[in-house]
Amino acid sequence: MKRIFLTLSILFACITLSAQSLHPWQGKRVGYIGDSITDPNCLTDVHKYWEFLQEWLQITPYVTAISGREWNDVPRQAQQIKEEHGGEVDAILVFMGTNDYNSGVPIGEWFTETEEKVWAATGKPQQEVVRKRRHLVLTNDTFKGRINQGIQCLKQLYPDKQIILLTPIHRAYAYFGNNNVQPDESYQNQCGEYLDAYVKAILEAGSIWSVPVINLHAISGLNPMVEEQIQYFKDTKTDRLHPNTKGQERLARTLMHQLQMHPCTY
Repeated sequence: MKRIFLTLSILFACITLSAQSLHPWQGKRVGYIGDSITDPNCLTDVHKYWEFLQEWLQITPYVTAISGREWNDVPRQAQQIKEEHGGEVDAILVFMGTNDYNSGVPIGEWFTETEEKVWAATGKPQQEVVRKRRHLVLTNDTFKGRINQGIQCLKQLYPDKQIILLTPIHRAYAYFGNNNVQPDESYQNQCGEYLDAYVKAILEAGSIWSVPVINLHAISGLNPMVEEQIQYFKDTKTDRLHPNTKGQERLARTLMHQLQMHPCTY
């Protein structure tokens, strides 16, 4: 019986190793742009999702995330990865947005419109016509403007690399001192928006910029608004915002399977 058990254990280990070796992100070099949930210097007693991916898939992580940062910091973090690692990067994950919601950054618009002259022809000689034309909003004043700036920068720095956006996860009450009290997501922020609007904008960005989006808000299974799920978050009384190690592992397992559907290199 012991021999049979040992044989089955070895067989299972071989199958696991074989499955890992087929994962398209196995052994790759990945940049992680983000905020406190990703920051290696924030909540250092928590094992982060990218550390689990490093262990399971032997991914080499290049982490530039800093606690409290918003989407307007994406260009800076992207430039840091470029300066520190050059072209030795296979893909970049951007996990941002929850702090933009907390700070009350207006959602804004993706485009402005102008009327301009352009030469066109459809079944007859070309002629100059007047048509409406869209222009990307590139500004730090709005959430969509920040996303436009961030992804444009990433695509300019890494035109041949995989770039994937991650939506914010659900969030509940957090108290980090009298000057940093964050209500749960059932409340609008100071500009009158719910967290959902920021998640929706990131999902829309996928179509506008042709980048994959992994909707962790929908598929991670993490929702601290449900009392029984506080087991996945840092502190029952003061921090229902940051996943603990158990929550980070759940994020990592979700990502490991989702990333399997996207090529890491081209």
